[in-house]
Amino acid sequence: MNLIEILQPECIVVPLEASSPSEAIEILIDTLESSGQLTDKNAVLSAVLAREETRSTGIGDALAVPHGKSSGCSKLTMAVGKPSQPIDFLSPDGEACRFIVLLASPLDETGPHIQALASVSRLWLTNSFRQAIADANTPEAVLLAFQA
Repeated sequence: MNLIEILQPECIVVPLEASSPSEAIEILIDTLESSGQLTDKNAVLSAVLAREETRSTGIGDALAVPHGKSSGCSKLTMAVGKPSQPIDFLSPDGEACRFIVLLASPLDETGPHIQALASVSRLWLTNSFRQAIADANTPEAVLLAFQA
């Protein structure tokens, strides 16, 4: 799955001004709503926060991937943010998150949802991508990292 086909430029938040996982999630979901990608912001927010309560989506190596499935969106959507200050998503390695990828998908799109999660994880394993994100100070630079 090519994530650049999902990520809309207006859904990149740099810098992401948040101090907690829930605040970061809310800002990214607001961004998705502003771009017209959600049919019910509150349903998506509830789904993502409920998923976060069951198990942290901080996966380690400074990355968090909050996600949820909800009737509040009609297709797989993605928003990303680079926090101005690292946010503690309770990652297994104890490292605070410096990049957040939020995914939301309809209830009946399990396959694409899982493929997107796997694609994010694979991409994050790429040293050049992680370095490009670390160096990115604008939404345009983050977009270029996804396009490389």
